[in-house]
Amino acid sequence: MKENRQRALGRRAFGALAAGVGLAVALSACGGSSNPLSSAPASGGSSGGAGGALVVGSADFTESQVIAEVYAGALNAAGVTATTKPNIGSREVYFKAVQDGSVDVVPDYSGNLLLHVNKDATEVSADDIAKALPGKLPDGLAVLDAAKAEDKDAMVVTKATAEKYKLKSIEDLAKVCSQVVVGAPATFGERAYGLPGLKKNYNCEPKKLEPFSDGGGPITVKALLTDQVQVADIYTTTPAIADNDLVVLEDPKNNFTAQQVLPLYNKAKMTDKAKEALNAVSKLLTTDDLINLNRAVGGSQKQNPKDAAAAWLKDKGLVK
Repeated sequence: MKENRQRALGRRAFGALAAGVGLAVALSACGGSSNPLSSAPASGGSSGGAGGALVVGSADFTESQVIAEVYAGALNAAGVTATTKPNIGSREVYFKAVQDGSVDVVPDYSGNLLLHVNKDATEVSADDIAKALPGKLPDGLAVLDAAKAEDKDAMVVTKATAEKYKLKSIEDLAKVCSQVVVGAPATFGERAYGLPGLKKNYNCEPKKLEPFSDGGGPITVKALLTDQVQVADIYTTTPAIADNDLVVLEDPKNNFTAQQVLPLYNKAKMTDKAKEALNAVSKLLTTDDLINLNRAVGGSQKQNPKDAAAAWLKDKGLVK
């Protein structure tokens, strides 16, 4: 929710929000005592690339940074040396970084990644996107298993705005779209799911797009709460939605497609051992985990992404 968002994508640093956002919730713990990474083969395997230390990049929002630290922590636990390169930028920037090898792997979101490599993509379901995506990636790039965890863009309003205009869905919003200002990243103006998608799918053309660089983070939320904007593009794993009793508008025409978290990687150095470590993360990562990780970093706990990631990895049994 997942460019960058989006998608674009910090896309979320919630510590600066009003008191409601500062609620601390413990990270979810569902791990067993066994370490799924311990069964990874000692060598990378012949199909896994040249090997060597890996650089895990992230987009310019909190959630991406935390997932990157989770990936790096899992890789190191499996015996694959990994470091992080956080806050690279939007998808347009970090995708090129993976292509040129300046980073080896980055967390991404399935639907928006597909749209990035195929602007004419029509797939909206998680399964259809998973089938279409690998064949659309350029030579040298690939993706690993998608997690159940999903973070979608969403059109979000305050409860007062929802009541004023009788809003439950984006279809309802379309009736008053010309009267509202939308707060979103500047890229929302060009991306297929942004203003072009709202116009195409709902005939919704806002009065104005107010660009914010925090990707649905505290600045965007504050603008929504103070009525500077009446609608905001906020990701569905943002704790501020529940903490401020905000309303996520339904999207019956699937303007915002499925957005499962998955690793995008450069094949050059990716070994089988590294793949198994990252797939072990995807097997366990849930949407609730993303919400709790975001809250841990941005709420009153104010953990740094690396510490939050380490706690999650331990809770899930991926590190001892």
